[in-house]
Amino acid sequence: MKINTAIRHASGIALLGGALLAGQAQAADEAECIAPAKPGGGYDLTCRLAANGLLAAELIDEPMLVTYMPGGIGAVAYNHVNGVRSDDDNLIVAASTGAAVNLALGKFGQYDAGEVRWLGALGVDYGAIVVNADAPWQTLDELMADLKENPSSVAFGAGGTVGSQDWMKAALTAKAGDVDPRELRYVAFEGGGEALAALLGDHIQVFTGDLSELQSQLESGKVRVLASLSEERMGGPYADIPTAAEQGYDVEWPIWRGYYMGPDVSDEAYQAWIERFEELADNPGFAEMREERGLFPMARFGDDFDAYVKDQVADFQSLAEEVGLK
Repeated sequence: MKINTAIRHASGIALLGGALLAGQAQAADEAECIAPAKPGGGYDLTCRLAANGLLAAELIDEPMLVTYMPGGIGAVAYNHVNGVRSDDDNLIVAASTGAAVNLALGKFGQYDAGEVRWLGALGVDYGAIVVNADAPWQTLDELMADLKENPSSVAFGAGGTVGSQDWMKAALTAKAGDVDPRELRYVAFEGGGEALAALLGDHIQVFTGDLSELQSQLESGKVRVLASLSEERMGGPYADIPTAAEQGYDVEWPIWRGYYMGPDVSDEAYQAWIERFEELADNPGFAEMREERGLFPMARFGDDFDAYVKDQVADFQSLAEEVGLK
């Protein structure tokens, strides 16, 4: 497909990219990754992870084209792929846990989680329950005890409004401790950096952030992480942080970095991409690249990843209904 054809169908959507010029044509066999956001964010990182990793591992012959399609936190790209490029065998689209949340909340319009072919995930970050270093809580149990006594006495904060994935972390943790998420006091910020600054400035008391963004704060001793929302303890600077599960709270929050393809791509192309990603995940050089980007290992592909995403969306739908978001 010619890029200028895609632009006409996208009805005003700006397709931007360092290598993309007006009127430039895409070769029929050139791989492309759409980042459903402006340059510089998590979706950009996700596309670059695949593009740089595949090229460095010699799993693609030519550099992958990365284009940008912001709008609706993934909704515009999702609708574009389904409506315009549903059978493009060379196109992958970056996605994350945030996309699963928005699908659960019905924010992708007429399309649900079953409308695309979920390809796989190459990396993951994990949520964390973070307090100031001088906070009165040493453990998650101590925080939960205060929440049970008076849920609105503790100010949570994170990047995103009620219903966002950062809010979901707080809601699921509260629910795991038999606290009604609807009674939480939650302050929304524009991003994680702003929320972390609010925590350090004592404007909020609990920050539901991500492990990868906390390393410098941990090294400085400015914060205490009461729990990581991972399946097991992470290594390195996070080795001493207990999981929520080991403290008796059944909650996990993986922020996966993955990809999907259009619903009508050929089985041959879909399987070829799976095999390409599986080989990349086992590449030692790629492991270093992933770590440099603050991500932990995750390798789910094909049917396994497809089922994982759909189960996650169903869980988010149940929580949203429970707390009155749907």
